[in-house]
Amino acid sequence: MLWAAAGVATLGFLVTLEIAARRYGLPGPITNQAQELIFAPTSGPLLYACMALMTVVLTWRQRFITVGAAIGIDVAFLLVRWAVDAEVPEGHHPYGNGALWVLVGYAVIAVTRRTGRERVLLLKGVGLGLLLVAGRKTGDTWLLITSKTRTAVLDQYVATADQALGNPSWLAGRIVTATGPIGDHVLGFVYAQLAVAAVIVALYQLRNVAVERRFPSHHLVRTFLVIGLLGPAIYMIFPVVGPVFAYGTGAFGTGEGWAAANLWPDMPLPIDTPHPMAYDEITPRNCMPSLHTAWATAIFIHSRKGPRILRFAGTFWLIATLGATLGFGYHYGVDLVAGVVFALTIEAALRLLDRGWEWPGIQLVTYGATVFAALLVSYRYLPMEMAKHPWVSGPLLLLAMASVVYGYVRTTKLSDPKAAPAQQPQPQPRLEPV
Repeated sequence: MLWAAAGVATLGFLVTLEIAARRYGLPGPITNQAQELIFAPTSGPLLYACMALMTVVLTWRQRFITVGAAIGIDVAFLLVRWAVDAEVPEGHHPYGNGALWVLVGYAVIAVTRRTGRERVLLLKGVGLGLLLVAGRKTGDTWLLITSKTRTAVLDQYVATADQALGNPSWLAGRIVTATGPIGDHVLGFVYAQLAVAAVIVALYQLRNVAVERRFPSHHLVRTFLVIGLLGPAIYMIFPVVGPVFAYGTGAFGTGEGWAAANLWPDMPLPIDTPHPMAYDEITPRNCMPSLHTAWATAIFIHSRKGPRILRFAGTFWLIATLGATLGFGYHYGVDLVAGVVFALTIEAALRLLDRGWEWPGIQLVTYGATVFAALLVSYRYLPMEMAKHPWVSGPLLLLAMASVVYGYVRTTKLSDPKAAPAQQPQPQPRLEPV
């Protein structure tokens, strides 16, 4: 019943977003996802990653058949496109349809060919895969809505507050520019394929589902989806476009004159009284908090209990994501601070639901939410004070974030079950001969 209720709530949310998008003449998440059954998808790698996530409920033989079926369907689509001379639009992939068809096919198999626990398990696997890709489409629609409904942005407030940290986006932007195409391509790949990295960590966490015939109570996909669900609501409250747009020429050098000044990343930002500024109706207001930072933080946390190579990958993805968000001018430094606090608070809340309402966990969630709200309030109403006294406000920002990190580490150590020490064999009494 819980899964059914979650499914109904998710469907209702998607329908609501579809209706909202249609009001602005845009296709919603349901339409965008349905189009990828036929047309070249925009999320080819993600579709295959979601299909891989679904296969955790299958046997190895079924997995090989599944992958073969997806590739075969994609080859058929490629041949049809070649025969009709249909070009793949820029930003789309020539593959991925097969993975989506396989996901839909397994949903039909679960309903028509499975019963009891096997049906529930297969539906959970399909739902997990479809939820992740639906979350991507939902996020895209949310971003479009923010650009249409929030005509004024608060970048000047955030940029002024960011001077408490020394304008890290300006510094990172110059570093990425100095590294040339190599750094640009590596960081660009890391930034774009964050969801694929999450699936890799989730596959490790869910590796025993096919054997145990049940899902673990808490895993990375849950945190990933909740971050993506709640984050855009903050965008509506605190619309920010990012330094490359507000103080540069746009992400691809195609700025349309909306920037307050062309300063990023070469010229330092002057301290001036901030005010809301108008911006176009195309650029998403998706900076505060940095959800890429929040997602990368979640990947880092959930990779800690994996093998060494997974822990190394989680650390690399977090560092590279932070470098990309700053170096490409997509975020300010204070966005990243808020993103870390946001991720840890959500992760703590989900662990609380999983392990029971323990008092240390309740304290951590309350404290994290308070710190996050205090950060937003200070960025909005105290930016000038933060910029004029960086040696005080900068360390205070980092200390606030570090306190949430410390609280999370301390609370999880207390709540995680400790392995019982192995009992040593007791020496047997020695019998002396009579």
